[in-house]
Amino acid sequence: MTSTPIDLTSHPLTCWKGPLRMPDFAAIRDDQFGPVFDAAIAAHQAEIDAIAAGGEPATIENTLAALELAGEPLDHVSAIFWCLAGAHTNDTIQALEREIAPKMARHYSGISMNAALFSRIDALYQGRAALKLDAETLRVLEQTWKGFLRSGARLDQAGKERLAAINEELAGLGARFGQNVLADERDWALFLDESDLAGLPDFLRSAMAEAAESRGQKGKYAVTLSRSIYEPFTTFSERRDLREKAFKAFTMRGENSGATDNGDVVKRTLALRAEKARLLGYGSYAALKLDDTMAKTPEAVFGLLDPVWDKAREKAAADQVELERLAAAAGGNEPFAAWDWRYYQEKLRAEKYAFDEAELKPYLQLEKIIEACFDVATRLFGIHFEERKGIAAWHPDVRVFAVKHADGSTLGTFLADYFNRPSKRSGAWMSALESGYRLGKGAKPVIYNVMNFAKPPAGKPALLSMDEAKTLFHEFGHALHGMLSEVTWPSVSGTSVSRDFVELPSQLYEHWLTVPAVLEKHALHEKTGKPMPKLLIDKMLAARNYDAGFATVEFASSALVDMAYHARTDAPADPLRFEAETLEKLGMPDTIAMRHRTPHFTHVFAGDGYSAGYYSYMWSEVLDADAFAAFEETGDPFNADLATKLKKHIYAAGGSRDPEELYLAFRGKMPTPEAMMRKRGLD
Repeated sequence: MTSTPIDLTSHPLTCWKGPLRMPDFAAIRDDQFGPVFDAAIAAHQAEIDAIAAGGEPATIENTLAALELAGEPLDHVSAIFWCLAGAHTNDTIQALEREIAPKMARHYSGISMNAALFSRIDALYQGRAALKLDAETLRVLEQTWKGFLRSGARLDQAGKERLAAINEELAGLGARFGQNVLADERDWALFLDESDLAGLPDFLRSAMAEAAESRGQKGKYAVTLSRSIYEPFTTFSERRDLREKAFKAFTMRGENSGATDNGDVVKRTLALRAEKARLLGYGSYAALKLDDTMAKTPEAVFGLLDPVWDKAREKAAADQVELERLAAAAGGNEPFAAWDWRYYQEKLRAEKYAFDEAELKPYLQLEKIIEACFDVATRLFGIHFEERKGIAAWHPDVRVFAVKHADGSTLGTFLADYFNRPSKRSGAWMSALESGYRLGKGAKPVIYNVMNFAKPPAGKPALLSMDEAKTLFHEFGHALHGMLSEVTWPSVSGTSVSRDFVELPSQLYEHWLTVPAVLEKHALHEKTGKPMPKLLIDKMLAARNYDAGFATVEFASSALVDMAYHARTDAPADPLRFEAETLEKLGMPDTIAMRHRTPHFTHVFAGDGYSAGYYSYMWSEVLDADAFAAFEETGDPFNADLATKLKKHIYAAGGSRDPEELYLAFRGKMPTPEAMMRKRGLD
């Protein structure tokens, strides 16, 4: 029986007719993805073939613009699918992911290695001086040309075939890596009784009770591997044996010698990446990845990380002496271990600052922090958010907001998915169902944030830690980068910027959370409705860098190991041994674990996004510390003139200009690391 051809102009996966320019999620079924992907890939390929075979000489309109606008149905089905794969997956989606990831890699490899298409792009690039292009179009042309080169456009046929095979295999490995980590996180839980909860504050008990009930263990309390439960549990639990169990489960994700073990996946991934770099003429995979960044070279990255590492290790060593003193005073006779750090660190904070994290929680209601995110955006950029109830998304928890300009006209759509569930991968992220651009018929942005906060029992507010509130602001900063984009070309819209610039808008936005006026307005007690007392705010601000050594060692060790893997000319034969040897050379304290160990380092191995790029958070931190200092220097965190420049040159500009040029246009000078070191308390 012949199947009915798919009409991409009307199918709900590719033709979006839902409210607010969204897909109609109620009309989407998992079994539709495979056939629609095949049809959309075929349609995109036909468009590419037509561009490449164009009978007229190449122009910006018939080649570059046509290439940018081609493949809208494929973009649409891809956006929905990868959203589900991360935020609400299942066995069907995961099976499709393992099939689709290599298929998409094969398709895009074919485009970037299409000799006739590259010939047309090359003709435009070589003749660019005579075209008198505006700055954004010139940058898009340059980036497109360089992208073709880095994707193998000038390789011989054998080289092209080998590179395509490498890309296809890497895509499959990335999907497998992420699914293995998700499985380990989903399948592990430590179920406890009331008698096991000594030291745990009420907010954590409630979250653990909800987690247990959702896993069919009503009346129990579950420690899960979601950071929103794991971190406060290891901070407050008086049961050292249980802290140890949770710590070991958390750090051993992806390394369990079973079907979900990522050891072989990592080994093969690193080998293929090294081969890919050699094939393209680079000395290492890091050199390939850094070629189009602000850092440019691995040496520049190490130049940033190494001095930070030395100061952080020194600070952590001094802190550990204090923590061991507290442990000894508490009667502990076991050697101080990694699962003791958070617990005694909290005790030390209470001792030094008469303040503990649990005091903040009642004032950090999720709903109020969301309001704070929106309020800051309104004050800085003049935009407004209106929640629209009853619009279906990928899960009932997802909330939908219409985003408006100050004059009431439509800016775009924002979706937010805040709570942890077994079908969602860990962490927090921003992405786009649709980017905003003006080329052709144009498009309004449809942007989403995904979090993993612990869901409260029915009728109770979700309470956040300060770190979780910062995460909310961070991801919303990314969302603003996507929503405020004012560019013509899709490929430079929103967060389509160099990897070590993309974290600037997000990390900068975090600063406004702790502006006293923001806390006074939005940090309201869950029961009394009263604002957070100034004394508590002062204590919190005074204590904010008390864990600088621990936090920076956690992060910097991950960034240094990532760069060590990828700055090699070849791949290590045993990646986990290499991880251990690298940490030993660095002098990594055995009482602190990497924030992301290799077997669950999804930033680096569940796809290519942050490979040889995890350093970028700290690179951007140099920028964000300096950028917020510009507001502090005026004495007004909402200075209107600076906010206008910030929007124009950082949030709205996307990748339309070189990131250094954009930063200079905003600040007038490039920063040095000193502001970042002061911010972290490492000066």
